[in-house]
Amino acid sequence: MHARKLVRKGFTLVEILIVVVILGILAAIVIPQFTNASDAAKASSAVSQLQTLRSQVELYKNQHNNKYPTGTNGLLTEGWDWTKLTSRTNIDGEVGTSTDHRFGPYMQQVPKNPFVTTTGDAHITMGTAVDGSVGWVLNTTTGLIRVSVPDETADTSGLDKTNDVAAY
Repeated sequence: MHARKLVRKGFTLVEILIVVVILGILAAIVIPQFTNASDAAKASSAVSQLQTLRSQVELYKNQHNNKYPTGTNGLLTEGWDWTKLTSRTNIDGEVGTSTDHRFGPYMQQVPKNPFVTTTGDAHITMGTAVDGSVGWVLNTTTGLIRVSVPDETADTSGLDKTNDVAAY
């Protein structure tokens, strides 16, 4: 007679528990790094959008006699007008489609700030809003456009409390 060997198939409970514990430890290490990477990606996107916005506003000013894409006079004291950046304009900044409207469009759409969820004209504010409730802030004294970021996000995203890009 042949002696039969007892062949066990499967894992013991202890082996399974060890694997689960190891996977839990690895997950605890990796998940916070994904969160930091997400904030870094948002900051990078905001920087890119800000650079594009600033350069397109400068181009608009150069082509429209140093006027901003604001109300009828192009002054910083007037309300911001995104249609002047996303449509064709004439030398006076009037939006239209005739052959006289040969400038622009400077942007395909209103740039999105990944840190806020504003819509419509709330994307930019004139003045010095620092609460992150709008996408962009235009300083009406200097003409500098900044990223609007909630204060609690500023420290972890590479943006400083003045809503400008600190790391770039």
